[in-house]
Amino acid sequence: MFTGEYRHTVDDKGRLAVPTRLRAQLAEGGQVSAWMDGCAALHPNDEWEKLTAQVEALPFTDDRSRKLRRLLYGAAFEVKLDRQGRFVLPQKLRDLARIEAEVVLVGAGNRIELWSPERWSEFSEQMDQPEALAESLQGLGI
Repeated sequence: MFTGEYRHTVDDKGRLAVPTRLRAQLAEGGQVSAWMDGCAALHPNDEWEKLTAQVEALPFTDDRSRKLRRLLYGAAFEVKLDRQGRFVLPQKLRDLARIEAEVVLVGAGNRIELWSPERWSEFSEQMDQPEALAESLQGLGI
C-alpha cells in the first residue's frame, strides 16, 4: 500500500525519482497514465492488471466506459525504474497534469498519484475544510 506525500523534482530529461520507501512495490515495473482530478497515476503492474480487468468488464456500449478507456489507455506508458529508482514521466502526462520542474507524489493505496504542486495545494486546501471533507465522504459508508 502506497502512503505519504513526497516532493521531488523532474530533471531536464523528464526523469522522476520514486521515494525509496515506495520503490519495492515497483520492482517489476508499472504503468503511468492519466488519472482523475487532473493528476497522473503510477500503478504497479499487478494493480494495473486488476484495474484493466475491471475496465474491460464494463460494457463498451456505455459512453462512460468508453471515456474511461480512452483516459486510461490513451495516455498509458510502461515504466521500469532505473538503478537510481527513476523513471521517465512522458511529456504528454507532464502536460496533462501541469507538472513542470516539481511534482508531488501522493500515496493513494494501490497507486501513486503525481500532482503539480499548485493543483495539489488547491485540492489539499479544499479537503482541509471539515465541512468539505465530510460532504465529499458522505455516502461512502465510512
